[in-house]
Amino acid sequence: MNDILRIPGDTGGVIGLVDIDHARLLTMRRVIEKLLVHLGKDNWKVVASADRRKLLKGTDYLINCIEVSGLSCVRFDNDIPARYGVDQCIGDTIGPGGLFKALRTIPVWLDILKDAGELCPGALVLNYTNPMNMLCLAAGRTSSMRVVGLCHSVQGTSRLLAQRAGVPYEQTTWECAGINHLAWFTRFEHDGHDLYPLLKKKAHADLAGKPPDPGDAGDLVRKDMMVHFGAFITESSGHLSEYLPYYRKRGDLRDRYCRPGYEGESGFYANNWPTWRERADERRRAMVEGRESLESLRSYEYASWIIEACENDAPFRIHGNVMNRDEYGGPLIGNLPADGCVEVACMVDRNGVNATRPGRLPPQMAALCASNMRMFDLGAEAAIHRSKELAIQALYLDPLTAAACSPAEIKKMTEELFAAEADYLPGYR
Repeated sequence: MNDILRIPGDTGGVIGLVDIDHARLLTMRRVIEKLLVHLGKDNWKVVASADRRKLLKGTDYLINCIEVSGLSCVRFDNDIPARYGVDQCIGDTIGPGGLFKALRTIPVWLDILKDAGELCPGALVLNYTNPMNMLCLAAGRTSSMRVVGLCHSVQGTSRLLAQRAGVPYEQTTWECAGINHLAWFTRFEHDGHDLYPLLKKKAHADLAGKPPDPGDAGDLVRKDMMVHFGAFITESSGHLSEYLPYYRKRGDLRDRYCRPGYEGESGFYANNWPTWRERADERRRAMVEGRESLESLRSYEYASWIIEACENDAPFRIHGNVMNRDEYGGPLIGNLPADGCVEVACMVDRNGVNATRPGRLPPQMAALCASNMRMFDLGAEAAIHRSKELAIQALYLDPLTAAACSPAEIKKMTEELFAAEADYLPGYR
């Protein structure tokens, strides 16, 4: 909301907040009302309700940031797979944790889209909720709403690469495409010069334990993938390691490639999410009570820039998660499944979000993306049809789970997860 309220020359409007958690809803309404006063904005009105249908009519932009089940399933998502040897760092977009988050979240998400299709069919839906690929895939297969999934890994990683190469970010040119959290920087240049020889030289030194620049230490999974597959990937090393069969299946490999925190710590998300959530709540309370400043610069999160581009017809490029097909039905990325969801460059203006066609990925990169997309395909279908059988089959194809478990173990683990989380998985059979 801070970003949106800092769009130059905004003409105001209505901010509608929805949350089934009444305490958080009230706190957030107060935060935004204080922010309006702080910024001197008297052209906006804030409304809030636990009933989304009361607020959806007339909506132009629907921003989806939901968490289904709160903290209730975080430990199940991590600890049950861990007993079967599936070691997760984040576990909210792929793997057993990502699948069960999808199974809980997608039915609610599709109900939201159904209401939007009735009450605000022309709205542009901006999704920030994970698991990104499966949510956007389910939407693309069942809803007529215009949906684009938004992440910040492309923005963050492109800046990181410029920093590691020691060049000004504004002077770099690059191309990036693939799937969410597994998109590849197939080109990264400065003044027409390829920066990959320098980046790979630094990576080789770091992987050998001799970083040429102490600031480059760590991030070993991404550096190793760049060395062996040819390009840098968008997601941080810890989370990326869950998309691959190589780095988490044995203790010696985790010791070699994984580091604390986001760089690969076992159970990092499950162990810290309750604390992070409470800190976020406390920060909002502090803002309401005047104990924390409301001043903040506009960020590079895409939502406000999309809204500005649409409202002012000011073209802007994003990298969004969209279905892998153009207006003629052909694939955007030619060697990935046409019925899947991909992350590609999109141009935004008054006509909305229009995906570009990057063509074909190098085959080794496309193969890794495709392997993940097959798991996402079955995971999304499992949630759409409330099917336990499809959920089990999705984990048969999950790269990390398959590297650690036999099919019989995967089936038993999935059934155990369904039993533990039954209260949050209504209708599955």
